[in-house]
Amino acid sequence: MPFLNVPVQILHFGIRTTKKFEEVARGISGQVPNYEMIKVEITGEKKNVGLVTLNRPKALNALCDKLMTELNDAVSRLDVNESIGAIVLTGGEKAFAAGADIKEMQNKTYSDNVKSNFLSHWDSVSRRMKPVIAAVNGYALGGGCELAMMCDIIYAGDKAKFGQPEICIGTIPGAGGTQRLTRVVGKSKAMEMVLTGNQITAEEAEKSGLVSKVVPADKLVAEAVKLGEKIASHSQLIVAMAKESVHTAYETTLKEGLHFEKRMFHGTFATSDRKEGMTAFVEKRPPKFTNQ
Repeated sequence: MPFLNVPVQILHFGIRTTKKFEEVARGISGQVPNYEMIKVEITGEKKNVGLVTLNRPKALNALCDKLMTELNDAVSRLDVNESIGAIVLTGGEKAFAAGADIKEMQNKTYSDNVKSNFLSHWDSVSRRMKPVIAAVNGYALGGGCELAMMCDIIYAGDKAKFGQPEICIGTIPGAGGTQRLTRVVGKSKAMEMVLTGNQITAEEAEKSGLVSKVVPADKLVAEAVKLGEKIASHSQLIVAMAKESVHTAYETTLKEGLHFEKRMFHGTFATSDRKEGMTAFVEKRPPKFTNQ
């Protein structure tokens, strides 16, 4: 299905309107987006999964500012598209993303970085309401590893490699590598990876909790899309509430998290989809969610 023909829901001054992606694009930028460094398509049997592919193969998908700007734009558009229930982010066979573009950063100064708030918009992927699944083949190093960790779920091909090698070039991770990695794999493993720059295999990443599943490289994207389809079969509204609740577990104390979870659980009872889901269960039929 052509990406530009997918209906998109946008909020404008509190009024919900439906437009085609092409119309939304023109309204925002004056022209249809012409992505150079990513590919976007709609996939899945029900065309309800957005697939975004990083596309700088000659640079092993090194993350530059333009690529991240395009990625954030595409993911933001998919996030407000009511026909999409989940997003899959992937790269190439050799590299998901082998790091940030060092040539772009080489001559930056401290004052340059402060004035521009360098990297501040790179974590937009982590702020999406809809689940984002990283499908990692090949290298996910430095910014590539950080980008994968910004996603909600990581699937890895069996030849994938993860690492934070910034220490080897005289700097440290700047897009979450010391923070998200520590929360996922623990202090000792994070320290080892950050202070040595050593890479870990997909199997090691699964064992440490960095990725949830390892599959053969040639089946990776299909498996990630399959997962996206499963998630998309549920109420988008309830999925968003569940995602927010899980994220809260990483950002609060247990006591605060349990209170938040309870209130979110209570909140589901204000939705039509909660009533439909339970009614369908009692009536022994598939639910028909309306995202209300």
